[in-house]
Amino acid sequence: MSLLDELRRRFARPPEAVRAALDADEQALAWGRLARDEGWLVATPRGLRTLGADGGLGEPLPWHEIGSATWSSTGQTGGTFTVTPLAEVEPGVQARLPVLRHVLTDAGDLPAIVRRRVDQTVVASQRSPLPGRGGVLLVARRIPGQAEREWTVVFDDDADRADPVAREVARQKLADLVAADQPE
Repeated sequence: MSLLDELRRRFARPPEAVRAALDADEQALAWGRLARDEGWLVATPRGLRTLGADGGLGEPLPWHEIGSATWSSTGQTGGTFTVTPLAEVEPGVQARLPVLRHVLTDAGDLPAIVRRRVDQTVVASQRSPLPGRGGVLLVARRIPGQAEREWTVVFDDDADRADPVAREVARQKLADLVAADQPE
């Protein structure tokens, strides 16, 4: 891609369909065209959204509810986003939801913006083993509208959430991290 093409892309306005679908107070930070003319994948301050070819705008997946987002390039401008959403299953415990795959023919600046937005929510992250097998990810995230960080546990294996020993170990590890995070 030439320098001129790069500058045009960087300063381009969102496509009309994207501008028309978003509320006046929601800005498109980056967008990518979905394959097979399925619409757009759009990054906004609220999260990652899909805009169908029919104009239907999906609910935003908030940045702090994205466990991981991986970009695999398949050419100069296209590729696949693999996004793993998280959902709170009980206070302080999140579970990974089914992976979402978005195939893009033109990603623009979307990979960089998504990476930055997800990374900005994570304040601290620590993987910790569980007795016997598996492990947990202990994560502190910034949540929009909240002054304090939110600490959560994500089990590597959902089956471990049902194991009382694993739950107690995870609860204690989280309590220790939260206590260490508190200012004296």
